Amino acid sequence: MEHPLTVGTDGSDAAFRSLDWAADEAARHGLPLRIVHASRWERYEGTSSAPDQERPGEQVLAENIVDSAAAHARRRHADLAVSGEVLADDAVTALLNEALHASLLVLGSRGLGEITGLLLGSVSLTVAARARCPVIVVRGDPAGLAGTHERILLGVTDPAAEKAAVRFAVREAQARGCTLDAVYAWHRPAPDPQPPADGHRDPEERAAELLDAALAEATAAHPEVRVRRSLVEGPAHKVLVHRAAAADLLVVAAQRRQGHFGAQPGRVAHTALCHADCPVAVVPQHTGPAPRTPD
Repeated sequence: MEHPLTVGTDGSDAAFRSLDWAADEAARHGLPLRIVHASRWERYEGTSSAPDQERPGEQVLAENIVDSAAAHARRRHADLAVSGEVLADDAVTALLNEALHASLLVLGSRGLGEITGLLLGSVSLTVAARARCPVIVVRGDPAGLAGTHERILLGVTDPAAEKAAVRFAVREAQARGCTLDAVYAWHRPAPDPQPPADGHRDPEERAAELLDAALAEATAAHPEVRVRRSLVEGPAHKVLVHRAAAADLLVVAAQRRQGHFGAQPGRVAHTALCHADCPVAVVPQHTGPAPRTPD
């Protein structure tokens, strides 16, 4: 059985934007779309004196959220295989469990009832840091959400640890028929009074070699993908957020780190998730099933 593209919803406006994006992505890759909503209404059940045939209001609301989302997705793509389910768990646990058997997990940048102006919902941030499959957080301006730039932006910072992110970006560019903009941000080290005896290699030349090495395997497998290599001097998190303004999707590696609240995305991913003007894909080094490439 083919693993679905799974999208979380809570009935908010941000969730419907994510749903539209997820439905388009599922149709693009020929994947079934699975819509999930986490609700723990069962904890409130059992104290009501309502007749047995009457379902709790929380259950009805949760089911309506999923049913409305499924109907919306079918109207957007009539041929899309759509399923939905209410998950009896907290949102983070439910979504992390879904990620174990999903090709891709799509989330919104804000949830229902969150404070206006909050950069990123805690659920999205936590799931992006810990999921075993690629996670896309749908955010950004209308042009980025609509995919009008025809460009996938890939940030490369550690070629040895980012092969899964590179493969994901190349496949996404192929599926969309657009350009892959692979960016390696480098910096010039402080002057060393005793330079190393390695031929005094220029750091920009070394960066070019690392970027070519990172792209070699994935681009050889998909030679039809147009790739533009860019070397930019500066901090990677700032460079990528700036370039994301002209991209339809920014792809970065998870590079997990431990924080006060458990696993967190690395600095590059965290900054992108909070500030990029386009959807952001966070790809773990060891992923679950990847989206199927169209024939």
